Order: sequence, then structure tokens, then C-alpha cells
Amino acid sequence: MTNANIDFPGEAQAISADLVDLRRRLHRIPELGNDLPNTQAMVLEALAGLPLEITTGESLSSIAAVLRGGLPGPTVLLRGDMDGLPVIEDTGLDFASTNGNMHACGHDLHTAGLVGAARLLAAHRDQLRGTVVFMFQPGEEGPGGALPMLEEGLLDVAGTPVDAAFGLHVQARLNTPGTFETRGNTMLASSNQLFVTFHGVAGHGSTPSTAIDPIAPLLEFGQALQTMITRRFSVFDPVVATVTNLRGGEATNTIPAEAFLGATVRTLSKENTERFGRLATDLANSIAAGHGCTAEVEWVNKYPPTVNDPACARLALRTIEPTFGAARAQNMSDPGMGSEDFSYVLERVPGAYLFYYITPADLDPATAATNHSPQARFDDGFLSDGAAALAALAWEYAAEATAG
Repeated sequence: MTNANIDFPGEAQAISADLVDLRRRLHRIPELGNDLPNTQAMVLEALAGLPLEITTGESLSSIAAVLRGGLPGPTVLLRGDMDGLPVIEDTGLDFASTNGNMHACGHDLHTAGLVGAARLLAAHRDQLRGTVVFMFQPGEEGPGGALPMLEEGLLDVAGTPVDAAFGLHVQARLNTPGTFETRGNTMLASSNQLFVTFHGVAGHGSTPSTAIDPIAPLLEFGQALQTMITRRFSVFDPVVATVTNLRGGEATNTIPAEAFLGATVRTLSKENTERFGRLATDLANSIAAGHGCTAEVEWVNKYPPTVNDPACARLALRTIEPTFGAARAQNMSDPGMGSEDFSYVLERVPGAYLFYYITPADLDPATAATNHSPQARFDDGFLSDGAAALAALAWEYAAEATAG
């Protein structure tokens, strides 16, 4: 272990109170989307005094902070997302949000953890090989902040190409608290949206033969969509489609002129992402035609699959294991069907994304409220280890890249 002379977990524990305080102050003021002025200001204040070259976003409240090490080496990017969700908090915490939004996905911990990693690595700047870029990103929950940051020159902000990128996401349930988990190749699914509007002819509910009812093809399409998945897509490259919106008329005694369906669709490969849109369009059009209607289909690719570089995933696990113990480093057996816009970074740069499970001690990880729930809670006693993990990943990648 090339960072054996540096105790990142111990040093992180020494600043844990500061990081928890920052996390809780962020938790009280969650902001949405790409406009996070108060969050950005709080992060800039937390970074003040560190030897960082800081660039803020032009079209969004992003921060890119560059730390230049005292020794030659690669450029490593570490990412933390900063935005919240439009969820009314119901945790009972004494630092709960009261502004109608919530850090229900733990991005407040990601932000504070990345500040901690910057502090840890800055303390060893003279021994640091290469350069570290700290990516403080808005808009992960939507409309997406990674792509705008890339378009504004994130990967060029250090003046040298980024060689590897790492990100960490906390989880409120499902695994032993303190466990880190990752895998090589596909880690998470793409996020896609399907919108279908069936157009008919309005009429009276008592005489449907005088109208062209768009509700009938809408209902048929919703069922046929699931059959299409099981018959047209391999179970070894799975697809998940969940219909989340249905809309027709307002009155119960009228047949509306149109009916609308919305769905979220998750795919694990670019091939299935493209194919699903084509097949769903053909299916909607054929069902609509059978009912004398027309169909209008919109297929939106929101985030691509999150694909880890196998070598970077292996490096992550062999960094976590000696740093925190073998039991806390786990290989993820199967991809998850959630999605992440860090995928845009990993399309351009090899790297790895990790999960970090931090269920509070008074909750059962098997039944605790999950991320995005109004009751989601995270144990910020694990925050310092998250910061230490990010610092260790950057340090170890640079050490291995320059070894020999």
C-alpha cells in the first residue's frame, strides 16, 4: 500500500466535527437543479484558505477546484454532487430542512466529503504526485449538471488531461453500514423517458361509437410495453420500464380527444437504449392504428449507463481494503438499475463509481427508508471515512501510475 505512511482515516477523523457541521448546514438549505447559489457560497467558504485554483461555472453553480501536487504525476478527478430533491422532509432531525426541499439522496454528505478530501490531500501537497481536480456538481437529480460542466471545460481546467475519475454515493439501506461497493464495467443503468400521446376524437361517454377513444389504446399500450420487454429484450441485458404518468380527460362522462402516458425506462447498454425507443414507437403506432387513433412518441435519453473502467474498479477495491479493512470492500455482483450523470464523465475518462452504505445504527439496513424517501436518514458519523476514501483513491491512483 503506497499511502501506508499516511493515515487518511485518522486525519479525517480529526476534522470530522467540521465536516459534520458543514453537512448539517448544507442539509438545512437544500437547493434544486443547476442554480445552487447558497450551497455554492457555503462550499467556497469551506474551501477558503486551501491551496486551490478555483473556477466557478458560467451557466450553473458549479465549482472546479484544482490542487497541484509537489511531485509529477497524473491528473485525477474527484466528484461530489450538491443538489437536493423537491421532497418535504419527514425525518424529525434537529437539522432537518424546512424550505420544502430535502437532501433525500445524501448529496450534502457527498459535498462535505469532497471538501474533506480536499483538506486531506492539501495537507500532503508536497508529497502528492500530480494534480487533483475536485468537481462540485449541481443538478445530478435533474436537469443534469455533469454535461454542462464538461461543456464548460471541466476536463481542461487543470491544463493537463484528466487521467482518471472517481465518485462516491451514499446509500441509506441494504448493506452493512460502513461498506464500500463497486464493480468493473456497467455499474448503473441509463435513465430514459418515454412519453406517448394517443390522439382520437372527443365524444360523449354514453355513445363511444361516435368518438374515437384514445383511452383504449393507451391502456393496451401500457400492458403491451411489458410484454415487448420480455419478448424482444434478453434477460441478460435487462430493461426496466415503469409507467408513472397517465392522463386523459377531466370529466367522467366525456371521451377526451387525447390520452397521455409517461414512463421511466432503464437500460444497461447503449444498444438497448437506442433499440427501445424504436420498438416502443413502432408499438405505439401499431396499437394506435388498430384503434383508429394516431400516436405521438417522444423518447428522451437523459443519462447514459454508468460504466466503470475495470482496472480503476480493481484499484478502488484494493485501496479501500487495506485502508478500512477487508470486510468493508465488496465487489458488487450485479449492476443497479438506478442512474447517474457521472456517467458522462466516465464516458470520457476511465474511472470508477462506488456505493457507500451508511444506515444509522438505530435502523435496520434491510428495512430503512431508501434514498429519495422523505424519511431517508444517513449516519454522518461515517462522513470522515467517505472523505478519507476519496483522498486515498486519488493518492493511490497517482502512486501506482508513477511507480517504477
